Amino acid sequence: MKNLIYAMMISGVMFALQSCSNSGSTTDTSDTSEMAADSMAAADTVSMAPAPVSADTAFTSKAAIGGMAEVELGKLAQEKASNAKVKDFASMMVKDHGKANEELKAIASSKNILLPATLDQEHKTKLEELKLKSGADFDKAYAAAMVAGHQKTLTLMEDGSANLKDAELKGFAARTAPVVKHHLDLINSIQSELK
Repeated sequence: MKNLIYAMMISGVMFALQSCSNSGSTTDTSDTSEMAADSMAAADTVSMAPAPVSADTAFTSKAAIGGMAEVELGKLAQEKASNAKVKDFASMMVKDHGKANEELKAIASSKNILLPATLDQEHKTKLEELKLKSGADFDKAYAAAMVAGHQKTLTLMEDGSANLKDAELKGFAARTAPVVKHHLDLINSIQSELK
């Protein structure tokens, strides 16, 4: 986006300069228009080219939001769950995802990657929905949210461990994937008992 704005500004300045130099003459301004169009096309080409770390940055953002959500939902479940296994699972979420979040923050900080500070709308909505539930209804809804969340996170980590460019992020994804897989297996088992 910055490249596009920059190219537009340069094109505007070039057009203004060309207009000033032609102010007393009858020279055709189509050359200036063509130069501006060429500058815009070049800017579009530059802005459409993927940044070398864009996939890595997208990964860190998704992983950070997912991790924050697991911790927040886990804290809520520690308070509201009626099933002992659900409470124990929630404690594990706060501990394991809290640890992973700290590791990801350290890696991102060392690479000057800004992480989201709050949950995205999807996770905020899920948190609010769960706050309205209680007892067995809460347990079932929390378990369902954990299954869906861990399926997404496992896919993210597996893809990251295979495709990320940055070695540290790739290692983080590879180390985190088995933990997420364990969580998914465990919550699937708990969910089947809740039905």
